[in-house]
Amino acid sequence: MSADMAEKMLKFTSLGRHMPAKREAGARARDFREIYAEFAAEKAAEQASRCSQCGVPFCQVHCPLSNNIPDWLKLTAEGRLEEAYELSQATNNMPEICGRICPQDRLCEGNCVIEQAGHGTVTIGAIEKFISDTAWSEGWVKPLVPARTRLQSVGIVGAGPAGLACAEQLRRKGYRVAVYDRHDRAGGLLVYGIPNFKLEKEVVTRRVKRLEDGGIAFKLDCEVTSLAHLRSEHDAVFIATGVYRPREIEAPGVGLARIVPALDFLIASNRKGFGDAVADFDSGRLDAAAKDVAVIGGGDTAMDCVRTALRQGARSVSCIYRRDRDNMPGSLREVANAEEEGVDFKWLTLPRAFLGMENVEGVRIARQRLGLPDATGRKAPEEIKGADFTLRADLVIKALGFDPEPLPMKFGAPDLSVGRSGTLRVNPSTMMTSIDGVFAGGDIVRGASLVVWAIRDGRDAAAAIHRYLEHRAHAPLPRAAE
Repeated sequence: MSADMAEKMLKFTSLGRHMPAKREAGARARDFREIYAEFAAEKAAEQASRCSQCGVPFCQVHCPLSNNIPDWLKLTAEGRLEEAYELSQATNNMPEICGRICPQDRLCEGNCVIEQAGHGTVTIGAIEKFISDTAWSEGWVKPLVPARTRLQSVGIVGAGPAGLACAEQLRRKGYRVAVYDRHDRAGGLLVYGIPNFKLEKEVVTRRVKRLEDGGIAFKLDCEVTSLAHLRSEHDAVFIATGVYRPREIEAPGVGLARIVPALDFLIASNRKGFGDAVADFDSGRLDAAAKDVAVIGGGDTAMDCVRTALRQGARSVSCIYRRDRDNMPGSLREVANAEEEGVDFKWLTLPRAFLGMENVEGVRIARQRLGLPDATGRKAPEEIKGADFTLRADLVIKALGFDPEPLPMKFGAPDLSVGRSGTLRVNPSTMMTSIDGVFAGGDIVRGASLVVWAIRDGRDAAAAIHRYLEHRAHAPLPRAAE
């Protein structure tokens, strides 16, 4: 290592970990603005200089996109931000989005070598966000320009992160690309699922506009009902619909009014943020204002719901989760944010019944304890007999996860193979489904997962589709019968 690098880096022993300033909990819980301030350039450089530049960069190893994190941290420490952005965007189609919403505590930062040594992780996500936001403000984000023009076209079903990443990669190579989506705005859950306080929507819409300006066609408010027709219109198809069907809970009273799926609640809130008319919100069904709200679940979607309910003016917000804090599937950073903002976590609890006449009025809850590990390796909850209690709630939000819609039936494609859980089966080396020329990736293959994995699948699918179309273009024509 050069003396110059050692001077600029390896400062973790003398500099502590520092995040951008977080807005005071009481103030931020009253609006939907992002909760973190922006790094100043000198503070970003200072924090980047804490990187140990280790020989085996576990931050990169544990990033689904294999982002070259140590190198762009070094460039940031040296003040070479435009080069840092170029390196960051080379492996990631949406670095400013991942910098905001990736669970870095479970991925790159959670595996940082200096974190393991007790010095506190490098603030990778905040620096990634700073680099990318600076690139936008300085005009370093270049227009999408195809390397060449090709006649072949690709249809992409789903305008979420997997679909958008695939579309960009294919358009770069010169393919004609059309993206079909059921919603009236592109972005999928980036737009309608994730609240503004984690991801302000202008961050997504400027990415989408760049794709549109680069020649990608968006067919919105479009429900695909015939895969065969779509296949006839394009040389290849990529399915990236995500998983939207909410998992249900079986308990007496679950059919009462104002027991609602998480995604219905979040979509309504985000639409109101855009200024849309939303009948179910305006009627009060999906508005938490002045209500006692109970959210069932422990993942990131549940955290989005509890924090959204607070900002809508709920009287109280409780989170019902069957395991304890250490066993929550979501980001512990998001749990901490929710606790700071006033969410009451009911650890080791499970709904036994929902109470009320027409509208829900309360939840009968059984207390749990953790027993032996189950098949996943996590300790399985067991009920504590005689320890039930009632929680007042006039809005209950089910955030229990999502399953795939029945795509073979929905697309009129019975030969589209699915697994036991309903996700699409693909050849792992080609990402092709059981139908020739039809590829799939993201949550519809993985099950509900992270945005960063969806981007990775979109990029990998684009490479696989390119190989497929190149092979077809250069395949010898069939010989005429003699």
